[in-house]
Amino acid sequence: MPMHVFLHRRARVAHDLLRGSAPGLVGLALLVGAGAGMGAVVFRWLITAFTELFTGTTDYSASGGTAHPAFPWAGAWFVVLAPVLGGLLYGPLVHRFAREARGHGVPEVMLAVARNGGRIPPRVAVVKSLASALCIGSGGSVGREGPIVQIGAALGSSMGQWLRVPPHRLGLLVACGAAGGISATFNAPVAGVFFALELILRSFSAEAFGVVVLASVTASVVGRTVMGDEPFLVLPPFSVGSPVEYLLYAALGLLAGLLGWAFARFLYRVEDACDRVWRGPEWLRPAVGGLLLGGVLLVLPQMYGVGYPVLQNGIDGGYALGFLLVLLVGKMLATSLTIGIGGSGGVFAPSLFIGAMGGTAFGLVAQAAFPGLGISPGAYGLIGMAAVFAGASHAPIAALVIVFELTGQYSIILPLMAAVALATGISHLVSRETIYTLKLLRRGLDITAESTPDLLRSLTVGQAMGPAPEPLEGSCRVPEIVARFGSARYRVAPVRVGGDLLGTIVAADALATAGPGVTAADLARTLPSLQAGTPLHDAVSVLHEHATTGLPVVGPAGGDPIGWVDHRDVVAACAAARPAGSPRSAGVSPPG
Repeated sequence: MPMHVFLHRRARVAHDLLRGSAPGLVGLALLVGAGAGMGAVVFRWLITAFTELFTGTTDYSASGGTAHPAFPWAGAWFVVLAPVLGGLLYGPLVHRFAREARGHGVPEVMLAVARNGGRIPPRVAVVKSLASALCIGSGGSVGREGPIVQIGAALGSSMGQWLRVPPHRLGLLVACGAAGGISATFNAPVAGVFFALELILRSFSAEAFGVVVLASVTASVVGRTVMGDEPFLVLPPFSVGSPVEYLLYAALGLLAGLLGWAFARFLYRVEDACDRVWRGPEWLRPAVGGLLLGGVLLVLPQMYGVGYPVLQNGIDGGYALGFLLVLLVGKMLATSLTIGIGGSGGVFAPSLFIGAMGGTAFGLVAQAAFPGLGISPGAYGLIGMAAVFAGASHAPIAALVIVFELTGQYSIILPLMAAVALATGISHLVSRETIYTLKLLRRGLDITAESTPDLLRSLTVGQAMGPAPEPLEGSCRVPEIVARFGSARYRVAPVRVGGDLLGTIVAADALATAGPGVTAADLARTLPSLQAGTPLHDAVSVLHEHATTGLPVVGPAGGDPIGWVDHRDVVAACAAARPAGSPRSAGVSPPG
């Protein structure tokens, strides 16, 4: 047998072993874990390097608003321009090469596992690393967990796609990468496991648990070897001074759960406001919006970057009650603004920050109200971290394990468990959506829905859509616009300026506007878009919010609308696809 034939056969055997056997899956988990660990090391190094470049320090949030060593004449005012310069770098990078890298990352990974068979483009890892490091280093008030989850998941997905593993195993490799990223960047291997299982896979099985643990341990070993074994927070030991404190911890859990829910809603309200206001090209949005973020950082330099030193100082008792509340509100605003202007970074660390400030403030109030109980406000800050994240994410196990492992405070495990459970429960009562799934639902994607065979799930937006309305030039005046809508199928029209799509004009806006001098460009607004491949079931909630306008439909790569869809199109598509005489085929029970 010729040598090249022999080697080819041996390679095929090795490939089949890797992609199809249990030992092969173990080997892939170890490789993905090692890759995610190195990715976390590189990512943290990039954040430090860019922070030093933009501020002259390794963590500007702890510097108290000092001047840049290279520009002492500017004082603290240089911080206003730092997010602008960062946005000029990462804005075009994300827009041109990987728009999935915008935002906080975890929802995109959840979607890839739930709907796309675990497929994530390989370029996402590189673009996300650079974009998020630039965003955080230039002042973006976001966390590093979302980026590292997306980076590790992209590495796992890329390896699986290269080896052509089955879809089920590809999803496991994505989870392995996510767990490895969390494990290495926070030096928390157990936290990485439960984050991946509860949030990414959203299921527990023996096979998934085994491979995710192996990947998480491997990544943690890599991270500790390179970055050391320092704990996330160095805190004094806390304890429960009196059984009465359990009632206070329960109250904190309820309030923190509502705070986590409020943070999620505020985040997307600010993003909606940014969408309504912005009329320029998307690649420029982070730079222009960076001026607003820079103004916040000038007033509150503690909001610069991730802000872990500020978090620790708050729990240690370094801030008065009033300033703790200022930091809480400031973090909600700075994080929401960073995401809203198109920044790239996670919301896990901001959730911990908000919980720490809110919990410590609650502890100070309780200490003043009950001086005889021996209350430690820092303990309430520690528990507030877990409870706010649980309220925002509906992931109680991940929240409990993450905060416990990051801090090592076993002495308060009982109130921690109680507060997290109550926070999750009350958050579920006010909303079934989380800070992660809400982002997807706003795009018409409901990954939490049960899989049932009905037409809304089998038909796609592309099958229901009608032709896209003919665009209007931005210079068109109101009388011409009104005349155009007289016989139009959809009461909307895209608006172009110089060949570029500016937004959409709605008939009601034109009819309500006085003055013939108003142009289409003045009335254009941004509508969310649906992808042609999205199931109708995932699109109906978004269509319900825009029943009077319908929504544009775009292809997989985005770009200009390829069609338009409204509620009439959905009904017509279901009616056309329903077999005659079958009232149940659309998932609807017959009357009576």
